[in-house]
Amino acid sequence: MKKYTIFILCVALASAAMAQNRPRFEGMRDVNGVKDLTADSLEKANQVRPVSGSSRKGSNPVLFLVGNSTMRNGTLGNGNNGQWGWGYFEHLFFDENKITVENHALGGMSTRTFYRDLWKPVLKGIQKGDYVVLELGHNDNGPLDSGRARSCIKGITNDSTFVTIKETGKQEWVYTFGGYVRKYVAEIRAKGAIPILLTLTPRNDYEPNDPTKIQRKLDSFTPWIKAMAEELNTPFVDLNDISALKLEKFGKWKTNYHFFGDKIHSSEFGAKMNAQSCAEGIDACQHKDVALLKTFIRQDMIHPQRIDQARKKGKPVVFTTGDSTMKNTDKDEDGMWGWGAVANTVFDESKCTVINAGMAGRSTRTFLYEGRWDKVYNSLEPGDYVLIQFGHNDIGGIDRDKERGVIASAKDTCHVYHLQSNGQYKVIYSFGWYLKKFIQDVREKGATPILLSLTPRNEWPGGKVERRNDSYGKWYREVVAETGVEFVDVHNITADKLDKMGREAAKAMYVKDHTHTSKAGAKMNAQSVADGLKANKSPLAKYLK
Repeated sequence: MKKYTIFILCVALASAAMAQNRPRFEGMRDVNGVKDLTADSLEKANQVRPVSGSSRKGSNPVLFLVGNSTMRNGTLGNGNNGQWGWGYFEHLFFDENKITVENHALGGMSTRTFYRDLWKPVLKGIQKGDYVVLELGHNDNGPLDSGRARSCIKGITNDSTFVTIKETGKQEWVYTFGGYVRKYVAEIRAKGAIPILLTLTPRNDYEPNDPTKIQRKLDSFTPWIKAMAEELNTPFVDLNDISALKLEKFGKWKTNYHFFGDKIHSSEFGAKMNAQSCAEGIDACQHKDVALLKTFIRQDMIHPQRIDQARKKGKPVVFTTGDSTMKNTDKDEDGMWGWGAVANTVFDESKCTVINAGMAGRSTRTFLYEGRWDKVYNSLEPGDYVLIQFGHNDIGGIDRDKERGVIASAKDTCHVYHLQSNGQYKVIYSFGWYLKKFIQDVREKGATPILLSLTPRNEWPGGKVERRNDSYGKWYREVVAETGVEFVDVHNITADKLDKMGREAAKAMYVKDHTHTSKAGAKMNAQSVADGLKANKSPLAKYLK
């Protein structure tokens, strides 16, 4: 696959309206190469950060999150720059009837500046029995007394120094990284709460001598944090290693889209991954202080949800994924049917198990973001097959109407859209990008993806059934050329049959409209899939009747 590229417009031009409504700040590029504007708009950022303890339900505990932009990104923390902090999604992994999660992180903060500027109001809301997650360090570098002046002294000794900030004349004592951690932990415990130390989120950086391994130590922060956890006897989660192991399994193309705009800040994909890694790490932690917290974790969220309960030992599963042309009501003999419901007419179920994961009304985008694709992905085992067929719902409203549309292209493009339905920001990718993601995911699991073109519609311009070879057909073939995936051109195979059948006879293949097939039409499309597999001499063909 070609290297995943990100349009600068995704970051710089989320929308004209958004730019007009948001104040501009010049900011400065830090030693990490990141131009983080949050610290320059602290007053506005504080207006949208939670009041400490305000989420508390009755006497339930609160899980406080303390960190930087990898935990809460942007001035508003709402993804309008395409970047998300993992703290935004952490609540998904906990039972909110038993504990609430408050994200008090802020971009640009170091252990030093968070302690100096933000910690006191957070500490005020902490009560006995609460938990405080600390994940700081990405910004603990650079000069001590100039620029952003947010660095701490390297190491975990008890050293300190008195500095005067050159640009402002302000003076303060600066401590080591370990010195600040000691302060946080002592003050959390003084409130009767429990501190939890996390290593930093991994960066999109590979070891120079091993391009398959993500760099782990991040300038020694991991050993420092681990040493502080041992010294202070606190629960410890190696977030860096848990997430890095996942990225290594993904490979570089997939790893790239878990970040956005740079090699530090995560996309929604990366933020959700890190949030899950945090919950997984707490769940695996054996420290007595998190024994109760572990009971609040949603096990259904940290353990993969599968849909292959019908799997039979020694037989591969053939998953079908798509829209209503794949799965419909599939009950009434005279109603609408998707061909996945009649796949048993072409597949030999004594040799394989067919699981129809399609869902009416879905596009590549909504099939992914509703979690339907993840259930297929989680279920995959080596030797399985996944038939991927989308298109009917992919070109339409992106940020309005049904909000299921994608960018009409096969290229790896994306853009930040402001959704009308809920006012949230979402990075939307191209039709080809979503297909390539599905293909890569299947291969990652040792299974075989097969791309299918969309079924034709019952429309007859010029006396011949409609063909979409200049749009979808072109995009499918570009994806095939880039990925080498097996391709079955169901669109044209079925269209050829309809042309031979004639317009009047073809009416029996559809129900109610020009898109949805009758049971006979569904069987025709299933046979077209089988015909294409045989013509390809596909390895899946041996499982056909």
